[in-house]
Amino acid sequence: MTAEAPRNRRKNLDGTAQEEPPLGPPWDLPLASAPLLFVDLEMTGLHPATDRIIEICAQRVRGDVLEASLTSLVRPESEVFGNSHVHGIQPGDLANAPPFSALCEPLEALAEGAIVVAHAADWDVAFLEAELARAGRPRRFSHFLDSLVLARRAFAFTSHSLASLCREFGIVREREHRAEDDVLALRAIFGRIVTELSPATPRHLWRVRVGERRARPELVEAAKEAAARGEPVRLRYRPAGRAAQELTVRITGVRTDLDPPLVLGYLLPSRSRRELRADRILALEPLHPSRPGGTDPDGAARGA
Repeated sequence: MTAEAPRNRRKNLDGTAQEEPPLGPPWDLPLASAPLLFVDLEMTGLHPATDRIIEICAQRVRGDVLEASLTSLVRPESEVFGNSHVHGIQPGDLANAPPFSALCEPLEALAEGAIVVAHAADWDVAFLEAELARAGRPRRFSHFLDSLVLARRAFAFTSHSLASLCREFGIVREREHRAEDDVLALRAIFGRIVTELSPATPRHLWRVRVGERRARPELVEAAKEAAARGEPVRLRYRPAGRAAQELTVRITGVRTDLDPPLVLGYLLPSRSRRELRADRILALEPLHPSRPGGTDPDGAARGA
């Protein structure tokens, strides 16, 4: 089936770049303290205006704690149906299911103050907004986290679909394309992403961009600070089409006049020069020096 994709959700309606999420909670909470709403939907097709949600799973999670959840088949309030070959749900399975309008109140309670996380999230958000509007409870999810975008930055796989990521990480789904099993897989994949990208807050994840050549501002600032201190750092860096590398680098400067910025320096202990695109830096942390009187990783004695 072919269909037009939903509009680019990271742009405003006039096509300009989207503003960042609002300051404060939940976007600036420590990631382990931020309420996240992991969502997966099964639909009758790909057109939010005419197709319908027929299954939903939404799990509100804080850290490793599942706070509340909603899992249900959904009976469309119309005769539209399709995609059984994908999800395996048959019309008869929906005969006693509630309509989406009956699920709005518990769904809104789960979403209150939380950040939506989904895979290829444009689709899920577009369908949620369409169904809520039809139920007379319009709501816009203007900012959310897309695990597909995050996985594309974090991992050099040939495919970043949910099925491919499950295969790469050995995540077992009892039923593919069923909402609850997909949410459980999504949460496991999200944990892998967090380990790779080392974000402090959800905002740091929202700032991850693929194809937009945008560097995470907090990593650029950390690189500038490292250059000013003259101290080595440990970088996780993913070149195009290759797996992430762990590098020890002494940063000598940051070219912020370029887009994306370039981080200049040399590797330790080899001292080979490197120019690293800042948008491909996944994580950066100081390399804490050893006890006073020792040597730096490049062999230079300290305190001389």
